[in-house]
Amino acid sequence: MPYPIEVHHRIRRDERPDYAHTARALTDCVDVVSIQHEYGIWGGGDGAYVLDFARALRVPVVTTLHAVLRTPTDGQRAVLSELLAISDTTVVMSRSAAALVTAAYGVDPYRIAIVPHGVPDLPLVDPETVKPRLGVEGRQVILSFGLLGPRKGLDEAIEAMPAVVAAHPTALYVIVGATHPEVRDRDGEAHRTSLVQRLGRLGLKDHVQLVDRFVGRVELTRWLEAADVFLAPYADADQMVSGSLSYAMGAGRAIVSTPFAAAAELLADGRGVLVPPGSPARLASALNRLLGAPAERAELGRLAYEHSRTMVWSAVGAEYGRLFARLAGSPIRVAPVPLAAVGV
Repeated sequence: MPYPIEVHHRIRRDERPDYAHTARALTDCVDVVSIQHEYGIWGGGDGAYVLDFARALRVPVVTTLHAVLRTPTDGQRAVLSELLAISDTTVVMSRSAAALVTAAYGVDPYRIAIVPHGVPDLPLVDPETVKPRLGVEGRQVILSFGLLGPRKGLDEAIEAMPAVVAAHPTALYVIVGATHPEVRDRDGEAHRTSLVQRLGRLGLKDHVQLVDRFVGRVELTRWLEAADVFLAPYADADQMVSGSLSYAMGAGRAIVSTPFAAAAELLADGRGVLVPPGSPARLASALNRLLGAPAERAELGRLAYEHSRTMVWSAVGAEYGRLFARLAGSPIRVAPVPLAAVGV
């Protein structure tokens, strides 16, 4: 697909010379460079080619971390350590991520900015007004969405559904999203197949719907607005960012979640229901409680929605704008000596 006219340079993920070449070109035409970091984005071992790009820049660098691993491999730690040393400011999306970056990587807290994960600015709507457009009118809709993988806890969520259906026969659990590319490359569709087999074993084919594809903004918005309850059953307690959880708050949905790091922070002060992982029975109990209590659902949704107003894209964009403006006046940088040799 061709890029729009605004795109002047392109980095091909696995073409190492593109990285330094593009960085040198940017030095002559921009005031600040924003790097979005997650290990699967960049080429080289553990995404190490991003260091070629960062080393060649001579303007201030803002690096946004989309994932902060508590137990990285040696290669992952080496790459991120050098990238953080090069960066003038590191942006994280939660207080827990900021604390980890300070403790594990020695980044000065004054060089860390916390900017939340952005969400669309959606109106707060009644799910019943949206359900007919998705063919789920008359159902109590529980929603999970995002790239699928074993650590998303969907197997336990499905195990909870027989008890939910027994109490609420119209309940429908909708799981929206394709398999994560890294999971698919490693294991094919084994995880999704196991979920489908579990549905058959539990007799849930009429009560669990898998939307097996990446959905666009409009369709995703409709699913969020049609949900009575959003479910985030993640098994990874250390996950410090969750775009799907943030989106659910932005839509004003009542949320049931395991207390992974991002959820514990975002849903504090009664903004959602936290359930310990590993217990489908307790998950079912929380879902049944909310499905049977429309007033409580509405109140939880309102609290989540109000908290999310600082997370809408316009607010997040303004925060980045202030950060970039502050750094734009910085003197030309000299890239530091690498902290460690990284094999690529």
